[in-house]
Amino acid sequence: MVGICPLGPGPHPAEGPATSLTPNVCAWGQGWVELPSPPCALFSPTSQTTAHPPLLGPVPSPTLGLAPHHHRPLPPPPLGPTHHWALPFHSNTTGPCPSPHITGHCPLPHWVLPCPSHHRPLPPPPVGPALPPHHRALPPPPLGPALPPTPKAPSSELEGACSEYVAPLNAVDLKLYHDPDVLFGPGCVYPAASVGRFASHWRLPLITAGAVATGFSHKQEHYGTTVRTGPSAPKLGAFVSQLHAHFNWSARAALLYADHKTDDRPYYFTIEGVYQELQEALNLSVRYHIYAPAEGGADAALHFLRASARVIYICGPLEMLHQIMRLAQRESLTNGDYVFFYVDVFGDSLRASATRDALKPWQNKQSQDVGLRQAFQTVLVITYHEPQNPEYQHFQTQLILRAKEEFKVELGYSLMNLVAGCFYDGVLLYAMALNETLAEGGSKKDGTRIVQKMRDRKFQGVTGLVSMDSNNDRDTDFSLWVMGDPENGEYEVAGHYAGAEKKLNWLGRPIQWVKGAPPPDNPPCVFDVDDPACDKTPLSTLAIVALGTGLTFVMFGISSFLIFRKLMLEKELASMLWRIRWDELQFGNTERYYKGAGSRLTLSLRGSSYGSLMTAQGKYQIFANTGHFKGNVVAIKHVNKKRIELTRQVLFELKHMRDIQFNHLTRFIGACIDPPNVCIVTEYCPRGSLQDILENESINLDWMFRYSLINDIVKGMVFLHNSIIGHHGSLKSSNCVVDSRFVLKITDYGLASFRSSCDAEDSHALYAKKLWTAPELLQQGRLPLPGMQKADVYSFSIILQEIALRNGPFYIEGMDLSPKEIVQKVRNSQKPFFRPSIDMGLHSEELAVLMERCWAQEPAERPDFSQIKIFIRRFNKEGSTSILDNLLSRMEQYANNLEKLVEERTQAYLEEKRKAENLLYQILPHSVAEQLKRGETVRAEAFDNVTIYFSDIVGFTALSAESTPMQVVTLLNDLYTCFDAIIDNFDVYKVETIGDAYMVVSGLPVRNGKLHANEIVRMALALLEAVKTFKIRHRPNDQLRLRIGIHTGPVCAGVVGLKMPRYCLFGDTVNTASRMESNGQALKIHISSTTKEVLDEFGCFELELRGDVEIKGKGKMRTYWLLGERTDDSII
Repeated sequence: MVGICPLGPGPHPAEGPATSLTPNVCAWGQGWVELPSPPCALFSPTSQTTAHPPLLGPVPSPTLGLAPHHHRPLPPPPLGPTHHWALPFHSNTTGPCPSPHITGHCPLPHWVLPCPSHHRPLPPPPVGPALPPHHRALPPPPLGPALPPTPKAPSSELEGACSEYVAPLNAVDLKLYHDPDVLFGPGCVYPAASVGRFASHWRLPLITAGAVATGFSHKQEHYGTTVRTGPSAPKLGAFVSQLHAHFNWSARAALLYADHKTDDRPYYFTIEGVYQELQEALNLSVRYHIYAPAEGGADAALHFLRASARVIYICGPLEMLHQIMRLAQRESLTNGDYVFFYVDVFGDSLRASATRDALKPWQNKQSQDVGLRQAFQTVLVITYHEPQNPEYQHFQTQLILRAKEEFKVELGYSLMNLVAGCFYDGVLLYAMALNETLAEGGSKKDGTRIVQKMRDRKFQGVTGLVSMDSNNDRDTDFSLWVMGDPENGEYEVAGHYAGAEKKLNWLGRPIQWVKGAPPPDNPPCVFDVDDPACDKTPLSTLAIVALGTGLTFVMFGISSFLIFRKLMLEKELASMLWRIRWDELQFGNTERYYKGAGSRLTLSLRGSSYGSLMTAQGKYQIFANTGHFKGNVVAIKHVNKKRIELTRQVLFELKHMRDIQFNHLTRFIGACIDPPNVCIVTEYCPRGSLQDILENESINLDWMFRYSLINDIVKGMVFLHNSIIGHHGSLKSSNCVVDSRFVLKITDYGLASFRSSCDAEDSHALYAKKLWTAPELLQQGRLPLPGMQKADVYSFSIILQEIALRNGPFYIEGMDLSPKEIVQKVRNSQKPFFRPSIDMGLHSEELAVLMERCWAQEPAERPDFSQIKIFIRRFNKEGSTSILDNLLSRMEQYANNLEKLVEERTQAYLEEKRKAENLLYQILPHSVAEQLKRGETVRAEAFDNVTIYFSDIVGFTALSAESTPMQVVTLLNDLYTCFDAIIDNFDVYKVETIGDAYMVVSGLPVRNGKLHANEIVRMALALLEAVKTFKIRHRPNDQLRLRIGIHTGPVCAGVVGLKMPRYCLFGDTVNTASRMESNGQALKIHISSTTKEVLDEFGCFELELRGDVEIKGKGKMRTYWLLGERTDDSII
C-alpha cells in the first residue's frame, strides 16, 4: 500500500488525523482545477495490475510528500510505458524491495514539484501525469548567476507559480515528520535553490529535471547533493560555444531577453548559460539588454543590438521576436550582415497552432507576411533535441493517455514532455546508485555516497542515452533549425549537438546565408573605432586633389561606357538582325525533311505510354504553317497586315523578342516585313500544340505527364512576367506547343504591333479564341501591366480545366452552349459568376482549389505565377522538370524499391535466425549453444560442486487416474509455466521434466562459486510458496502437494546425442538428490548434510534436523528440513 498524505495547513501525520483539512489540488491542463480531497488516503498499487508480486508480510507504506504548498492524495501515477507505479520501488524499511530496480531495503522517496500559474510566461512541463503533481513558488534566492537578477519584495502579486517561500517550509516538514531518503524536484529554480541548500545540509539526494540555472553548478559551495537529470543552462552555453568555434566567431555577441522579474524567470535563466559561456569561457565581449514591452521598447532594443554585435541571441516570447524582426527588416538589419539565434528550447515557435503553420515561426495571425518571412531568413532557432528512440515515443504516448484518463487534461506531443521523461530517468539513476551503494555494504541514508555514484556514468533511459558529467549534471542534446526553402519559409533541422560527445553534427543541409556565408562577428571599423586603421582624420590637400582626379576619370569612364552602349544599341536597331527576306523562306513538301528524322522520332516514342502523334498513314501532322529557313524547319505565322511601319517602338519590340532565350518559351527567329508577306518566324515544335494533344484520345496522359506540362507552363509564364515584355495577353492551349523532347513551350507572345485578327467580328472562330479571355479584358479590351498579368492567370485556369477534364476549353457539364453564349455570360459578370465545371473524380481537390482561385472574378484575388509555382510544387512533390526526368526518377525509385525489398528479406532472415537461436537456447545452456553454433565439439566437463533440485507431486498417479489425459496435460502445462517464470529470477538451469518430476541445477555450465546452494534453496522456497496458491483448473478445491529434495556434490555434464541433443548430468550426486526427493514429505524441502554445510556459510536460512534416514544405496544419511530464509527477525 502506498500512502499519500497532504502536508498543507493542518496537523501533520505525527499529530493525528486532520478533520477539517480540504487542501487544493493543482492539475495540469488548459487551466488549473482546484479539487477538494480528504486529508489522507491509501491506495493499493497491486489493485491496478498483476505484473508485480504481492508483498511478503506487512510492510510500512511510504508517504509521498507533495510539497511545497497545495497537495492532494493520489495513487502513484506511472513513470513509464509499462509500469503502474509512481516509483520503480516501494518504501520498505523491514523487508526486501519487490521492485526490479531496487535490491535490499527500499528508500523513502518524496516528490517536490512546482504548481502552475497564470502569470507564468512559459507553461511548466507536463510532469504531473508522469509523477505526483504539486507545487507552488516565490521570488529569488541569490543563485549567483552571471547576469545579475533584480529581486522584488514579496507580495501576493509577485509570488507566481514558482515562489521560494513555501518550498523550504515544506522541505523542513518532510524532514521532521517523514525523514525521507531522497527528494525528487522541485523543477522551478527558486524553490530548488532553497530546498537544494537544505538537502546539501542534510546530505540528502535532491534529483530534479528542472533547475536550469547556472548557479546549481556550484555543487561544492551550496548544492553538494543536487543532481540534474534534465537540461540546464550551462549545457546550452556549451552548444553555443561549439557554434562560435564552427563559424569562427571569437570577438563579440549580444543577448536580448525578456524578464518579467516574477515567477521563475525562464528566459533569464535560459540565456544565462549563453552569457556565462561566451564571456567567461570564450572571453568574448558580450553585452545584454532586457526587452521592455512598453512603447518604444522594441526600438531601444534594436538600437542596442545594432551598436553591440553582429551575432545576436534572442530569448523571449515569439511576439517579441516578430516585433524585433519587423524593425530589423525596416532598418536593413536582415541583409546578411547580422545573424539572429532565437533560443526557443521547447520549440513552441515550430509547433502548429490555430494561427501558425508547423515549422513556420514567422507566421502570425496575418497568414502570409512575406516581409517577415524574408526577415526570418537570418533567424536560426535553437531547441532541445527530441529523442527518437521507440521507448520515448511510447512513454510520451502513455503520458498523454494518462493525462487524459486520470487528470482529464488534453496534452499534445511537445518538447515539454522531455522534462517528464528526464524526471523518469532521474528515478532510474537513483535506483542504480542505491543498488551499488547497498551492494557495497553502504546505507540508503548515506546520501553523499549515493550522489557520488551518479557522477560520470551513462545508461539508456526512456529519453535515450543519459550521460551524467563529473558535476552530476546531465549532458544535453540540442538541435539547430534553419529556413530550408525561402519560398515557403519552412524550417528544417540543419544540425544536432550531441552533449555526451560535445560534438556538433551537421545533417548535410547547408545553411542558406543571405550573402552566401556566415557574417563576420567583428567586421573592421564597425565596433573597434579606436583601431588606427580606422582613423578618419581630414584628408590632406594632395589627397583631395588625387581623389578629385580619380573621381573625374571614373565619371569620364562611366560616361564613355554609356555613350558606347547607346551607340551600340542604335547600331543594333539599325542593323535589324531580326529581319528575314521572303525569298529566304522555303516552302514545300515537309515529307522530305521527315524522311530522315522520322525513324529517329518514331523510335523515341516506341514503348511510350503517351501514344504517337502520327497520322494513320505514318506521316507527322503539321500543327502550324511551316517552312525552311537556313536548312531548319520553322513555324511561320502570317500577320493580317499589308505593311508594318518600323517605328522606334516596333524596333525595340523586335530587339527584345530576339534577346529572350528561355527553355519554356519558343525562340523568336525573326520577322518578314516584305509587303504583302508580313509574318513572324519562330522555333517549330513537332509534337503540336497542347490543345491538339488533349483532344487526341489515342494519347494516354497520366497525371505525372499532366503535371509536367502544367509545370512547364508555369515556368514559362514566371519568366515572361519577369521579363521586359511583362505579359502574354493571349494565353491559350493552342499557344502552348510541345517539342520533340516533350518540353512544353509558350508561343505567340510579345510583338503587340504585329497583332491582328482576320476573323469576322461575330464569327464562331473569334468567340472560340476568346474562351480563355478574362472577364475584365472582355469588358475593357486593354489593361495596365498588372491587370494584364492577372488576366494571364485567368487564362491559365481555363487551361488547367482543359488538362484535368480533357473535354475541350470551358467545358460545362450538362450544357451545350456556343462559344459566343459562353463569352457573353462571362462578360456580363452576373452572380453566380459563370465558370467551367469541376469534376472531383478526375482530379485532386488541391487542383480544383487552384482553378477556382485563378479564375476568381476579382483580379486581386488571383495568385501570381510565382505563388502558383509553389502551389504546384506542394501537391506534386514527386514531379520533376520534364517527362524524361520523371521517367528516370521512376527507374531510380524502382531500384530503391529493390534495395528496400532486399533489406526487408534480410531482416526477415535475421528474425527467423533469432527465433531459431532462442529455441536452441531453450534446449541447451547458452554457453553450450554458442559452442555448437561455432562448430566446436562440446566436451564433457566435470564440476566439483553443484546443487541439484528434484521435485514431484505426491499423489500424482491417483490424480492422473481420476482425470482425462487432456486435463493432466493442462495441469502440468500450467504448473511448469508457473515454475519456469519463477526460476528465471535465479541463477539456475532447468535440466528436464519427466511427468510430474522437475529437475533443476545451479553451478553449471557457468560456475558461480558457492552461490549454487543459495540460489537453489531460495528458488525452492519460491516454488513451494507458489504451489500453495496454485489452482487446478478441473479440481479447484484440491491442493497440489509438492515434495522437494536437494543435494550438493560433484557431477559430470555434457551433450548427449546428435539428433535432438540433450545436456545431461551424470554422477552419484544426481542419484542422491533424487533419493532426497523420494524420501521427503509433501510440502517440505528435504536437504542433505552437504547442502546444509554450504548454507551455514550464508547464515540466513532456518533449518531443522530431521535425523538419520535410510537412503537406498547410501545407507543412513543425516538430513534436514529447510524452513525458510531469515530476514532480520522474521522468516520468509
